[in-house]
Order: sequence, then structure tokens, then C-alpha cells
Amino acid sequence: MKYIISSIILVAIISLSFIQKPSYIIYNEKGKKVKYDKMIKAMEEADVILFGELHNNPVSHWLQLEISKAMLERSPVFGAEMFEADNQVMMDEYLSGLISGQNFKDQMRLWKNNATDYQPLVELAKDNERPFIASNVPRRYASVVFREGLEGLEKTSDEAKKWMAPLPIEVDLELPGYKAMLEMGMAHGGDNIVKSQALKDATMAYFIMQNIDKGDVFIHFNGTYHSNNFEGIYHYLKQADPNLSIVTVASVEQESVDSVETENAGLADFTLVIDEDMTKTY
Repeated sequence: MKYIISSIILVAIISLSFIQKPSYIIYNEKGKKVKYDKMIKAMEEADVILFGELHNNPVSHWLQLEISKAMLERSPVFGAEMFEADNQVMMDEYLSGLISGQNFKDQMRLWKNNATDYQPLVELAKDNERPFIASNVPRRYASVVFREGLEGLEKTSDEAKKWMAPLPIEVDLELPGYKAMLEMGMAHGGDNIVKSQALKDATMAYFIMQNIDKGDVFIHFNGTYHSNNFEGIYHYLKQADPNLSIVTVASVEQESVDSVETENAGLADFTLVIDEDMTKTY
């Protein structure tokens, strides 16, 4: 009897030693846990993948790279909020090997976490001879909208207008995401803060549509708020082509990853619920 009890205790100890705390769990839109392979299978059927990240979260960035590798057989086109449209020439020159990595680093107005979080994606595209689209509006024009509204863009040159969505840009201030932003930003620019955000969303959607025919799937990386709740970029893509098949990914941090908290439910087709204690990239 003592032997049996000792064996049970030993088995329990061994079992406990294999228990691991997950850093993240994937949930579908209905809040059910799904496996990574199921998410990949859904992405294989998509025309566009909008991967919403938390900019300083390493889990978001690691999965972006893993998903990109998994999609290589589908001849993907890559694109990202982190690169601005007026730098597309330099992006193309780097991908083709015409300019050096140092030139790219010095002149591309890179984000401070580029080396660890975004450059690996650029290098993956370069190594596999795939396009990488600098999809975001140059930040100076978003600043114009914040100060003067969308009307301020009419003052820009014809050359400048090539780096943004065609004017006029329609903004639905009743979209829940924009309404929430407006409520939070009334003391800091009124609805111009929403219009500035919409300029970015519309421009990213525009450049996705302009380049979607260069591959079998377009994988776009953006802050999760640019595509949460099937709004933002998603909204403008569907306006351009209602038949597009789009898979969205959202990223959230929670104290526990065992379920999706109410405010995070239904954000996307797939939501990465990440332990809030995860280390940050900056």
C-alpha cells in the first residue's frame, strides 16, 4: 500500500513538473480556443491578412514572422504600417540589392524597434524575392489633418497626393472604433484626431488594393487598433471590394490567458490573448 501511495505521489510530482504557463492562447471570434494550425488553414484561404499587433509585444512579432514563413508557398505580398509610402522607392531598392542595409537604415525613417521587430520581416521578403509595400501615409500629412482637418490635404502637391488614399476621403464618425477615439480625444483636436486616423486606415487599405495582384495573398502588419472590430483598414478594404476574403488577427494583453475578457471578445477572426507580464521590446 505504501508503495502504491508513493508511486501516485511520484507520478503527481512528475506531472506537475511538465505543467507550463502559456504565454498566449489563440481564440476565434466566438471566444473559443483554437489551435495555431487552424488559424493558418483559415489564412490559406484569404486574399488579405490583417495582423493587428501590439507594437512592443514580442509574441505579436514572433507570430508575424512565423505566419509569414508559413504563407511563403502562397507567394505573399507583404506590407506594413511601419513604413511610409514615400519611401517605397528605397524599400524596392533595398529588396533588389541596389542599396545597402546602411543606406536603408539611415534614410527610411525606421521605428526604434525596427531591428528586432520589423527588419526580420523585410529580410524574409528580400530572401524570398517577395514585394514589401510601405503602406502608411507619410506622418507629416497625418499631422496636417490633425491641425487642419482633411481639407488641409487639398493644399498638398499632386506628387504628395500619390502617397495617400485618393481625396476626398470619406470618414464614418459613427464607426464604434472612431466614436471611442473621439470620446477619448475631444480635448486634443476634436474629430480631427479621428480623421487623422482615418487617413492612415484609408491609405493603408488603398496601397493594399493597389498591390494585391502581385501575389496570392497580401499580409499586412499594423497596430491592432487599425483593424480591431473589423473596422479601420478592414472597413476601407471592404468599401473597395466587398468580395475580398479578409482574415483579421487582434492582439491583447490580459492578466490571465485562460479566457477572453468581455472587452476583448469578438475583436477579430483570431485574437491572441497574451500574458500581460510578457517582456516588451521597448
